[in-house]
Amino acid sequence: MKRIAAAFALLLPMLASAQNYSIGTGGQSGIYYPFGGALAKVWSDEVSDVNVKAEVTAASVENTIKVVRGDMLAGIAMGNVVMDAFNGEGKFPAKMPVNVLFALYPNLVHPMTLQGSDINSLQDLKGKRISLGAPGSGTAVTSAALLETLGFDVEKDISAVYLNYSETTNALANGQIDAGFIVGGQGVGAVTQIALTHDLKVIPIAQQERETFIAEYPAYSEYTIPEGIYNNVPSTDTVSIWNVLVVRADMSDDMAYELTRAAYENIDDVRKVVKVADATIPANAKQLAGVPLHPGAEKYLNSVQ
Repeated sequence: MKRIAAAFALLLPMLASAQNYSIGTGGQSGIYYPFGGALAKVWSDEVSDVNVKAEVTAASVENTIKVVRGDMLAGIAMGNVVMDAFNGEGKFPAKMPVNVLFALYPNLVHPMTLQGSDINSLQDLKGKRISLGAPGSGTAVTSAALLETLGFDVEKDISAVYLNYSETTNALANGQIDAGFIVGGQGVGAVTQIALTHDLKVIPIAQQERETFIAEYPAYSEYTIPEGIYNNVPSTDTVSIWNVLVVRADMSDDMAYELTRAAYENIDDVRKVVKVADATIPANAKQLAGVPLHPGAEKYLNSVQ
C-alpha cells in the first residue's frame, strides 16, 4: 500500500506538468511580453486543461527554436524569422516543422539616435557604435539584413553591439552608443519612454533604401510612423513586417483550433493590455505569405468567414 501511495505521489507532478505550457515572448520593455501574457491568460481561462504562462526570452529566433524543440506551446516571432525557419535559411540550418497560428500586428523598424547627433540617415551610421538588438532576436536579424542590403559590412563598417530594448535605450541615453535599432509595434514602450526623457530622433529610411530592402526581403512593406506617436518625433518613413504566432506543424488540430478560437473570441481582453491587438483580426490572419497556417487554425477561420 505504501509503495502504491509513493508511486501515485511521483505520478502527480507528471500529470500536472503535462497541462502546463509557456508562450515565448521577449524582453519586458517590449510589446511581445504583455501581448504574450494577455494571450496566456485567455488561453488558461478559456481552453480546457491548458495552463499557459508568458516566458521572457530573447524573442523571435529563440522562440522559434524552442517551439520546434517542443519547449513551448507557441511563440511570438517576426515573420521573416519564421519564414527562414520554414525554408531552412538564415539562422536555421535546415527546414523546421513550423506553422503559423495567426498573424498578430505589424512590427516597425525604429533606427534611433538623439537630436544633436550628426546621424541623419542610415548611411551616416558608418563608423558609429550601433546596437543591432538582442542576440537571437528579430531586431538583430532585421537590422543586420537592412544594413547589409544597403552595402554595409556589419563586422567592419560599424562598431556593433547586441543589446535588448531597454539596454539599447539606456546605452543611447548614456552616450555609450551613437544609435540603435528597435523593431517593435507602433508605440512600443522602450521607444515611448526614451522619447519622453530625451530628444529622440527616429532615423528615416529613404525611399530608395526601402525599395532596395523590400526587393531583397519581400515579406516587408513600407510604413510611415505618424507624427505624435512618440513625443516630438515627426512622421517618419520606415519598413514593417508582421509578427505571428509560431507553433509546431504537428500540434494537434484540436489544440490549434481551440487556441485560435479562444484568442479571437476574447481579443478584447488582450486589447485592454496592448493597443496593437487592434490589428489581430481574422482578416489579417494570413498576412505572412510563404508559411502555411496550421490546419486547425484554418478550420476555425473558415468557420467565421
